[in-house]
Amino acid sequence: MGKSTVADLLRRRGLDVVDADLLARQVVEPGQPALEEIRSAFGDGMIAPDGTLRREELARCIFAETLARCKLESIVHPRIHALWQQRVAELRAADRAAAVVVIPLLFETNTQSFFDATICLACSGMTQRRRLLARGWTEDQIRQRNEAQLPIQKKMELADYVIWNDGPLEVLEAQVDPLLGRSGGLC
Repeated sequence: MGKSTVADLLRRRGLDVVDADLLARQVVEPGQPALEEIRSAFGDGMIAPDGTLRREELARCIFAETLARCKLESIVHPRIHALWQQRVAELRAADRAAAVVVIPLLFETNTQSFFDATICLACSGMTQRRRLLARGWTEDQIRQRNEAQLPIQKKMELADYVIWNDGPLEVLEAQVDPLLGRSGGLC
């Protein structure tokens, strides 16, 4: 949908950005308890010879079976949640006026109440498919991941604000600036 692009735009405009996807990578680094729990739950085959998580293999497993996905989520989501809450507390203690927390599964994890406002970044299904195919995803991978999430229409209904990302970067930027208070938005 363009979460990373919008996060970069917000950083360039001076906001602190906490990205749950980056935190998710941290909690499964070698030596982290979550990685050992994943090994116990899913087997040694999920760990590469160098001790890192075999992400592609784990993704194949969890998106093929709902129970496996739920098991993984029970291992990593509490840790990710604790890390972004810690970072937000640090930003508040530093008297930061505003910050953004990027959580791809915000509504699925029912964490929207932790925030003053929510923004849904959305695009058409055709645009999403084209972008994911360009990243090397297969049709099956796209379908599985879409089925594992709330439909984008539902997320748009639940969000306080929607940024529609089907066009060029200039159009995206024009939607971000009003949210930053430059035209009576969030701040």
